[in-house]
Order: sequence, then structure tokens, then C-alpha cells
Amino acid sequence: MRSWGRIAAGVAIICAFATAAGAQQRGPRGPQGPLSVGITTLERHQVPVTVPMTGQAAARSEAQIRPLVNGLVTEILYDSGSEVAAGDPLFRIDPRTYQADLDSAAAQLESARAALPAAEATSERYQRLAGTGVTQADLDQAQVTLLQARAAISQAEAAEETARINLDRTTITSPIDGVAGIPDVSIGDLVTSGQSDALTTVTTLDPIFVDLSESSARMLQFRARIASGDMEAGDQLQIALTLENGEVYDGTGTVRAISSTVSTTTGTVRIRVEFGNPQQLILPGMFVRAAVTLGTANAFLVPQLAADLQSDGSLRVWTVGEDGHAHQVTLSSIGNTPTAWIVPQGLEDGTKLIVDNLDNLTEGAEIKTQPVTISDRGVITAVDG
Repeated sequence: MRSWGRIAAGVAIICAFATAAGAQQRGPRGPQGPLSVGITTLERHQVPVTVPMTGQAAARSEAQIRPLVNGLVTEILYDSGSEVAAGDPLFRIDPRTYQADLDSAAAQLESARAALPAAEATSERYQRLAGTGVTQADLDQAQVTLLQARAAISQAEAAEETARINLDRTTITSPIDGVAGIPDVSIGDLVTSGQSDALTTVTTLDPIFVDLSESSARMLQFRARIASGDMEAGDQLQIALTLENGEVYDGTGTVRAISSTVSTTTGTVRIRVEFGNPQQLILPGMFVRAAVTLGTANAFLVPQLAADLQSDGSLRVWTVGEDGHAHQVTLSSIGNTPTAWIVPQGLEDGTKLIVDNLDNLTEGAEIKTQPVTISDRGVITAVDG
């Protein structure tokens, strides 16, 4: 029993020494004082409301070139990738058979026209001699023969026109202005009228369409904000494109159509925008990003580095209260710039927003403020004075 008592006494002495040493190492704990923070003063002003969208380029018009007659391809009359105008020849099919058909139709037309004067003369003579040796049946037959001769001419003219159309179709031309693609046939290939495989494709690249997608839910939100006065719609949408390589496209688009239906698979509405494309930098099928300015709002620009974005889309910021202490505020934004959130409500002119040392703040914390500026790159710099 006495041995256990000695052990307990030794442990107590060791703990006492350890406590004293720790206290000596930490030293006396004094007050930390107010927390130093950087602040910027917010003022309400007109701010463009720009939202990001994604889209895909589509040709303004595209024609798949197919033959309308049968035959062998004898010539390819264009250079791949060259610009062609409507009516420019692209392919030639062996025309000899169709030339022969036209010659035959022309001969039949001449024969039909040659028979007409005799039929007309017979009909006129029988009319004069009717009742003097020419029966009514003879007269009727002469008139029928005349009508048949005229009908034969019309039929022969139609046959000649058909033969001429088929002959013209042996030279396949472009129906639109555009850029002709790589031919999918070679000289000597047999093609048939109405075949499913196209000989080539002609695509109009200037101007070009870009189809943007926007969720129907967000469009309803913007309409509600315009109705409530938080936003003012512009006369027209201003759209800036960024290409796949990150290059900002030099040109603004014009909205040509907004879909009247919502996609059942993506829940988005399609917005078709037309861009000039003289250098053909935008090609059909290319994916692009767009910054679409919907209008303006009389709002505050809250630096993004000073706001904590929540899962529900709200923003939490720290402001300097009238008591000089830090207070947390929850806000809602209607859009953003590259460096700031656009906030129309929940703040007042002259609000002092805390922009740094945020992780160390607590509600009602005593603070010491320092005016700062924020560069476009997010660099915070103290303001003297």
C-alpha cells in the first residue's frame, strides 16, 4: 500500500512541474486587440448585366450536291475549298446520250410542225366544200386531224424541252454562294439520279449562325428582374464570342431568332445569332463561348474575392456596421463581371465592405479598418491616408 502511495505522489510532482514549465513557456495571455481588415466603399451605379452562354456554329445555308441524271462523271470543274457563286459549274456528266435525245426530240418536233400546214389546208378546203360533195363526216375528220397535228407539235415541244433540261443537268452547278467541299466522287464514277450520296457540299460561311443555349429557368428569372425594376432591358442583346482557342472574336452578333419551345432533354431555349465571318474563323460545328449583355442594372459591384458563394446561389459578405464592428450580410446577385458580382438590393450607398482577413472574422468582431483598392487582377493595395 505504501508503494502505491509513493508512486501517486511522484506522478503529482511530475504533473506540477510540467504545468509550471508550460505556463512559463507560454507566458501570460493578454488581449489581442482589434483585427486589422481592408475595406472598400460601395456606390450604386449603372452596371451592364452580362451572362455567359455556350453555343455551336451552324452554316447559314448548306447544299448537298446530287445528280439529277444518270451517267459517268467526266469532269470536276472546281477546286476543293474554293468559293463558288450560285450557277458556277461543279461537275460534268457524259452528255452524249442526252445530246442524242435532244436531237431526236428536235427532229420529231420538226416532223410534227411539217404535218400542220397540210392538216390546216384540208380543214379549210372541206369547210368551203361542205355540202357540195364533202360530207359532214369528212369535215369532222379533217378538223380532228388538224387538232391532232397541233397536239403532236405541243407534245414534241415538251419532249424537246425535257431533253434539253436533261442535257443541261449533265453540267451540275452550285445552287448557292459558298465554299465547295472536297468531292466524294472521281472522274469515271457512275452516278444516278436522286442517289443518297452527295457529290460534294457547298456551305455558306459568311455570314454564319451561332446557336446559343440558355436555360428556360434563368430566362424566367431575368424576365422577373426586368418586371420588378432590378434590371432594364437593352434595345438589343450585345453578344461577344470567345473561340475555342480562347481568342475573343472581333465582331458583334445580331439575334435572328429565339426558339419558341424548350428542349425536353436539356431544358434550354435556343437563340440563333448571326455573325459576319469574312475570314472564316468560325466554322460549322465549332463550339464557342459567348458573353451576352442583357441590359443594365442600377446596382453595386461586389468584388468576388470578398464574397462567399453559397450552394443556393446566395452571397455572404462582411460589412462594417454603424458600431464599427464586423457584421455578415447575405445578398443575391443577378449576374457578374469578370471580377465582381452584380447586386441590386441589400446594400446602401457608402457601405464599407471588408475584402480581406475574412477567415478570421466573427459576427460582431472588433476591427481596425484600412481603405484599399482592388486591381483587375484581384491584387489588394492599401490606400495612403
